[in-house]
Amino acid sequence: MVNFNGDLLPDSNHFLNGQNRGLQFADALSERLRYTGSVLLFWEAHYFRLMASMRQLRMEIPMEFTLEYLQEEVLKTLTASGRAETPCEIGITVFRQSGTGFLPPSQSISYVIDCVSLESAEFPQDSPGLVADLFKDYYLQADGLSQLPHNMKLPWVLAAIYADENDFDTCLLVNHRKEIAQGLHGNLFLRKGQELKTPPLSDGCSDDILRKFLLKQEWKDMPYELHETHISPFELQQADELFMLDISKGVSSITQYRKAKYSREAATFILNMINGHIQEQT
Repeated sequence: MVNFNGDLLPDSNHFLNGQNRGLQFADALSERLRYTGSVLLFWEAHYFRLMASMRQLRMEIPMEFTLEYLQEEVLKTLTASGRAETPCEIGITVFRQSGTGFLPPSQSISYVIDCVSLESAEFPQDSPGLVADLFKDYYLQADGLSQLPHNMKLPWVLAAIYADENDFDTCLLVNHRKEIAQGLHGNLFLRKGQELKTPPLSDGCSDDILRKFLLKQEWKDMPYELHETHISPFELQQADELFMLDISKGVSSITQYRKAKYSREAATFILNMINGHIQEQT
C-alpha cells in the first residue's frame, strides 16, 4: 500500500500522470527514514529536514503538515500494509502539483508515503568490502541544492552505470572544484590515524540524518577525532580507511581504491555505536 495525499491505495494503482512535476522536472523531494517495528528513528530530525527543504524550494507547506500529522500518516500506511510491527524503510516524497512549463501553476504540493520491509531494525553488518573508483564524467555542483534530498539524481545514476560497466562496486563523486563530495553509498568518511574526516556541506555532500547524528552526538569512548574538512582525490590512496554512511544502507566500507587497500576498524566502531543507539530506542 502507498499513501497518496492521505488516501491508502494499492502500490499498483496509477495515481500519477504524465504532467507530474516530479517526473517532468525532478521538482520533488524524497526523505527516507527507518522504522524499528515500533519507533520511527530520528523522526524529529527527518521531519524538520523535510520542512526546511520544502521551504528552500519555495513549496507551500500545508497547514496540517505538523509533526504529529505526518507521523500519523506514516503509521496509517504501515498499518494498511500489514507492517505496523515490522522493521521498514519508509519514503516520504513531496512534489508540486501538476502543470506544464518551468513556472509552477501554484506552490501547493502532493505527497506519497511508501514502505519496504527490512530484515532488522538495526543496520546490517558491513559488507565484505567495496572496490571503488572516482567518477569524473560529471561533477556535483557544491551549493545549497546539493544538500537537499531532491530527486535529481542523474549524476548518481550515471556513476552507478559507470561502476557496473567497469566492474567496480561503488564510486566517489567530486564537485565542480574537483573535491570529494560524496559516494554512491552515502557520505564519505576518511580515516588517517585517529583522525576521521568528512567533507563539509559546502563541498556538496548530503545533509543526511546519520551524518548529522554522528557529528553532533557526544559519544563516550570515541577514539577518533571527527572533522569536517575538504578531501582531495590525492588523499584517498594515503588513507588508512574509507567508508560511507547513509540512512538507507548504514555503513559501507571501501576496501580497495586503485592500488590502495584499507582496514575497516572505524567503520565497525561507528556501526556498533549507531546500532547501540537503535537498540536503546526499541
